[in-house]
Amino acid sequence: MSPIKTDKSKFLKYLRFEKRYSENTLVSYQNDLNQFSEFLEVQYGELSSEQLNPGIIRSWLADLSEKGINHRSLARKTASLKSFFKFMKRAGQLKKDPMSGISSPKFQKKLPEFIPDEQMNKLFDGQIFEEGFHGYRDYLILELLYGTGIRLGELISIRDEDINLQKNLLRVLGKGNKQRVIPLNITLCNAIKNYRSLRHKMDFEKREGFLILTNKGKQAYPVFVQRTVKKYLNLVTTAEKTSPHLLRHSFATSLLNNGADLNSIKDLLGHENLAATQVYTHNSVEKLKKIFSQAHPKA
Repeated sequence: MSPIKTDKSKFLKYLRFEKRYSENTLVSYQNDLNQFSEFLEVQYGELSSEQLNPGIIRSWLADLSEKGINHRSLARKTASLKSFFKFMKRAGQLKKDPMSGISSPKFQKKLPEFIPDEQMNKLFDGQIFEEGFHGYRDYLILELLYGTGIRLGELISIRDEDINLQKNLLRVLGKGNKQRVIPLNITLCNAIKNYRSLRHKMDFEKREGFLILTNKGKQAYPVFVQRTVKKYLNLVTTAEKTSPHLLRHSFATSLLNNGADLNSIKDLLGHENLAATQVYTHNSVEKLKKIFSQAHPKA
């Protein structure tokens, strides 16, 4: 049996319960490991963990490349194996890491798309949201995502007790079970108050303490929020992918363009390192280039 199949379940449990990875991320890891395991069985038959070496890893990556797998996917699969074998070595299952000397494929990073402030102002200033609980709930979803930069999973996990309207603060549990505190602007605080008042009138039987609820009074789920975001963003933007993450990108880009420093944006987004935040500087640079070409006589 493939050594991947033997230890995969322990690794996935580690990612789920200790690293607190999302369901989508777990599925990606599982698929990558399954694919590598199948390759080993077909190409090498019976193989022990200690028999794995960089040459075998490279042969798999080369096989994927020949099948037309793009560089971004190859980089993700390489990262999946690196994490897996690092876990195995730490658990004492491996003496040597077969990923030693293997670097991730290089690819050109795509700049994060964002919605300009003017278009977002058009969304919130217009008479787009209907009156009553459903309209206020949808409005609050958009305001929270754009006004705080939180992730989809963080949004649907917010409980009433996580919000301090006296201090205008929101407590969020992010990736890796790490907690951070995000300031709330006055508009958001008022939106939360109005929404709670309407939610109370709905008299849902069992709320379980979650802030954002569906029409039936249940905790909001990912597809529900994605549909809501897409519905309203399609009214103000022609962006290719109108997702909750687009609002996160828009939040970060807006902060940077209005003078916020990278370290502050990093903390607000819950990034572990500054490298993940620096991608937003490219959008800012592109904006400067555009202004230069339009305004400078030598451009």
